[in-house]
Amino acid sequence: MTLSRRTSWFLTAFGAWSVIIWTTFVKNLWADSGHQAFTNGDHSQPTAFFWIHLALAITSFILGVLVGLIGLRGLRPAKAAA
Repeated sequence: MTLSRRTSWFLTAFGAWSVIIWTTFVKNLWADSGHQAFTNGDHSQPTAFFWIHLALAITSFILGVLVGLIGLRGLRPAKAAA
């Protein structure tokens, strides 16, 4: 299957966006000490909220990397043909 340049750029940009967003989300989740993510302020007792959102972020991060790699692979043949 061959991807168009437009589709390849979209997938690459989506992958990069996903990596940036979910990395920022995990940083903010970790910084939420004492509120929803941890039972107390010293990061010793993560809550179910923390674990669920961490799993969501890791899964989305991995999918974003994979989508970005598909986009990059789609761009490689387009550059070689041009």
